[in-house]
Amino acid sequence: MEQYTIETHDLDFYFKDFKALDGINLSVPQGSIFGFLGPNGAGKTTTIRVLLDLFHANHGTIEIFGKPLKAHKTEILGRVGALIENPSIYKHLSGRQNLEIIRRMLNAPKSRIDEVLKIVRLTDNADKKAKHYSLGMCQRLGLAAALLSNPDLLILDEPTNGLDPSGIIEMRELILELNQQHNKTIFLSSHLLSEIEKLATDVAIVDSGKILYQGNLEGLKAQKQGIELKIEVSDTDKAAQVLKQLNFTISESTPSYVKAPISSKEDVARINTALVQNDLDVYQLTSSNENLEEIFLTLTKRLDQ
Repeated sequence: MEQYTIETHDLDFYFKDFKALDGINLSVPQGSIFGFLGPNGAGKTTTIRVLLDLFHANHGTIEIFGKPLKAHKTEILGRVGALIENPSIYKHLSGRQNLEIIRRMLNAPKSRIDEVLKIVRLTDNADKKAKHYSLGMCQRLGLAAALLSNPDLLILDEPTNGLDPSGIIEMRELILELNQQHNKTIFLSSHLLSEIEKLATDVAIVDSGKILYQGNLEGLKAQKQGIELKIEVSDTDKAAQVLKQLNFTISESTPSYVKAPISSKEDVARINTALVQNDLDVYQLTSSNENLEEIFLTLTKRLDQ
């Protein structure tokens, strides 16, 4: 039986009369990198604040590590590390000094500072003042702070937000390392869909405070499975007629190409043969799988925004 690090049941949360979360049910498998996807304003950060007991749900229950958060808050949150948006850093202090302040509050061993600095690759810059850190280094320092208590669960809210490409790659590598080598379950909120596709083992898509999909990435892709063939030909109207005779559906037609869903590579060969036999010049055949971003946009119906 699969074990879940986080389980929520029918979570509702209101900002006065606005319902920000509507019946949120989450099941985050132990040992997973769980991608929590949604457009801006979808309810991602609100959900995280509820999970961390910073906001209190108007309705519903939360279990973390198999225990109700309400009854075991101190014990549970002692095993959780979090990085929400931009970390709070004392810029006039060094990275090491920033961590020392948090270490004392957590009563963590002093040796833990060097351990987390090594994990986030800040050892060489540990004694440099934080005001001289790049944004990526600040994010890694915030991650180091979240790791000081050696948590079993990491909750990361948009950890790559604002980073340059090298910073994004570095953060991605750190997240994978924390999951695979340090056995951390990671709850990762992001709108950078390409990053989630590279990182997540499981995913939930949220919009307008509601969960639209939850499961693994393969299941999401299978649910929305679509291999589409783009056919560039000399006469698209005639090509469309040929395809219909072969019982293919036309999903898009323009003066330069037509598109049709297919189920196998053999369909490509059938289509090509039929077009040539009907005296059509075939300039190019291109097949493509719907990627996670396209599926996400379809689910949230925000293609026009």
